[in-house]
This record gives sequence, C-alpha cells and structure tokens, in this order.
Amino acid sequence: MSRLDTLIAGGEVLLPDGLAQLDLGLTDGKVAGIYAPGSAPVAKETISAIGKTVLPGIVDIHFHVRAPAYPERGTVQSETRAAAAGGITTLFEMPISKPCCSTPEELARRRDHFAENAVIDFALYAAPGDLTEASRDKMMDLGCIAWKIFTTPSPPGRADEFEGLAFPDEADQLQALRLLAGTGLPIVVHAESAQLLAHFEDAAKALDPADAATHGKSRPAICESVAVAKLLTMNMEAQAKLHIAHVTSAETVAVLRAFAGTSDFTAETCPQYLFATEDDVAKAGIYAKVNPPIRHRADQDALWQAIEDGVITYVTTDHAPFAKAEKQAAEGDFPGAPPGVPGIEFILPAMLDAVSRGRLTLKGAHDLICANGAKRYGLYPSKGALLPGSQADVTIVDLKGETMFSPETMHTHAREVAHLFYGRILRGKVCETILAGRSVFRDGEVIGAPGGGRYVRP
Repeated sequence: MSRLDTLIAGGEVLLPDGLAQLDLGLTDGKVAGIYAPGSAPVAKETISAIGKTVLPGIVDIHFHVRAPAYPERGTVQSETRAAAAGGITTLFEMPISKPCCSTPEELARRRDHFAENAVIDFALYAAPGDLTEASRDKMMDLGCIAWKIFTTPSPPGRADEFEGLAFPDEADQLQALRLLAGTGLPIVVHAESAQLLAHFEDAAKALDPADAATHGKSRPAICESVAVAKLLTMNMEAQAKLHIAHVTSAETVAVLRAFAGTSDFTAETCPQYLFATEDDVAKAGIYAKVNPPIRHRADQDALWQAIEDGVITYVTTDHAPFAKAEKQAAEGDFPGAPPGVPGIEFILPAMLDAVSRGRLTLKGAHDLICANGAKRYGLYPSKGALLPGSQADVTIVDLKGETMFSPETMHTHAREVAHLFYGRILRGKVCETILAGRSVFRDGEVIGAPGGGRYVRP
C-alpha cells in the first residue's frame, strides 16, 4: 500500500449514510481511503481524532464580504480566516460589491482579488446585469457559481452596488428568470415586495425609530410572502432553478408548502432566524438588525417545522459584516442602521448545539449547512462528502465541547458588532479545519495562508 500524506485516526467519521468509527486517509489533497481502525497505510502525519467527530468541510452558500470595497468592514483575508475558524472550507460570495458584480469585468476582478487573499476555497455569484445573453454567457464562461437578484430597489446612496442586481419591477424579475433558466445554475432571490415595503416603511415613520419592533413593522412578513408567491408563480412558466434566500416567517413557509411541486425551487433560512427572536434584537439593539427582520417565536417554530418537513433544506450564514463606526452611527435608529450580522463562526456550533438538544440528527444538520448545497450547486461529492476521490476538506469537531462568543473569541473583523451572539455558550466546538489536506485552523489558531483558497467553478 502506498504511503498516505495524512491519517485522521480514532474519530467517528460522517459518511453519506451516517457515522462510523473509521480512519480517514488523505493524499495529494484528496481522500485516499477510508479504513477500519488500525488498518490504514503508514502516513507522514497522523492527526488524532479520538473523542472527536470528523465531518466533510462545511460549504456556506450565502456569504458577503463586499471586497475589495469597504475594507473597514472586513477583508477577504479577515473573513475567510473567520470562516476557517468556523469550520467552513468553501464559501459562496454574493455579488454586492462596489461596483456590483454584474459584469464580466467585475466578476474577473473579484475572482483575482479573492484568489490572492482567500484562506479557504471560494465561489462567486454574479448578478445578471443588463439581462442580455452576451453578458450572461461571458459570466458563465468565467465560472460564476450561480446568479443572485433582489426584488427590492437599491438602498439609498448605494445604486452602484446594486446595479444589475436589484429588480423591483416584476417584468424584469420574469425576464431574469427566463434568461437564466437555461443556464442550469441556481438563481438565488432576496424576495421582498418593493411596493409593500414602500407602503410599510412610510407608515413606520410615525413609530419610535429606537424600538426594535419598528423594524419588523416596517418590513412585515407579508412583504416577504407576497414576493415569494409571485416569484414561484412566475417560475411555473420560467422553470428556472430557483432558490429563495433567508426565509424568516410562518407566512412564507405556508407559501412554500402551497407551491410544492410546481417548479424546481428550494429555500434556505439562517441561524439568526432559527436561534433568535425580536426579543433578542431588542436586547442587542441595532447591532442585530438584518433584512429581512428577525421575527417572533411563532415564526421561529414554523422555520424549524419546515426544516423537519423538508420544506426548507438549507441553512446559510448570510454573513454580512459592518464596521463598528457604521453601526454606532445609527444608534437608536433601526430604519437607518446598516443591515447584517457576522454569522460565519456561529453557524456550525449553533447547528451542533441543535444536535445536542435533539432537534436535529448530526447528518441532518450537516446536510443543511453543507451536503445539500454542494449537491444543488453541482459540487458533490468532490465537496460535501468524505469518499475516496473527494477533496480532502475536513472539519474536526468536539460534540461535547463548548463554544462561547465574545469579541475576544471571534476572528471576524466585525467581532465588535456581533452583539446578537455575545454571551451565548453552545454545545459543540470546531477543533480543526483542513482544506485540501492542509490544516488552516487548529486549536483556536488560524494557520492557513492568504492565497491558499482556490476558485470553485460549477
């Protein structure tokens, strides 16, 4: 038998059909073999996983860093380092950038910037831009992983960041679905009704801007559910590979159920909606403002039920760091505060905590944050699985360990605005993250080098 580069020995390995006490061999950046304990070839390096659980490296399909713009919010280096610390080996970067990633030129520029700086593997979304076949085909040739659109208008003062991404007009939304349907790539949509948002935001001007409830009243669940219903109706004709981003409400879950089987669509939610409510937002203040808003306990319960029933099959971070000065400047002004929380280090410990509480099986949790995304985006089993020939992306966790969140324990540049997570102690800890056979995070320290991540194409 040929010699292995690395042997991960003594742990329980999560395979596609469940957990097994096995040793995992890695060579040349790939999984070389899976062995009964003690039967593996000799290895140059052995990593002890005794008492630990060995998972395929996590794939986060919804991530924002906006680089190379706004380095004060975080950089490709800082946020991919945080991702490595969170057990993530591959992330999909959304196209909000300055300018928007809606042209072939900007897609190529961002690809090169990430390649130079990323500590883990990355893929890039593209916005459909001018809605022409020529632009679409060039961005596909450059290897975009999928498409993204908003059904909302560009935020005030940020038109260049959303040019070719924001399509509040329904005719444009339908045109985008039709244009992109034939590409075979998923189309991810931030779905809120532009008309209803304008109506409720205007009505909310009479409310206390410092009250967390004002944000929810300015963007109530009906804005989301109506937009999703319209998109799913359009998709009955367009038949695109549609994906609804960050579902937040019981109303929207009901819409997803009602449209089951009408077209090829999937849906995701995020940890902030599964593990927090408006009460938590009230405590954390504007640091916990996200769009769409974090809602009520009944909505949270509906999301968990939707996961149990297979209506929602993805959990993603929607990691969106902002600078402390930006959040502080909006103190007491929920409508004016920048929306987003830095969730890349929270998602895996949170899902492991749900496993410890009996809310999910380990395989179910892993499918939600990794394997399902890898399959939907055409990367499985190279990513999302530990099988012979799979990329040697591995996350070693301690299911009995604890993770506590504070500015001192987090790696994201936005750790000083992660108030939503401060003080939480979760059952489950990331011990080591391995990318293509090389450790990038171990025992609390990020050891991966900038430029070590590779560009992932569908």
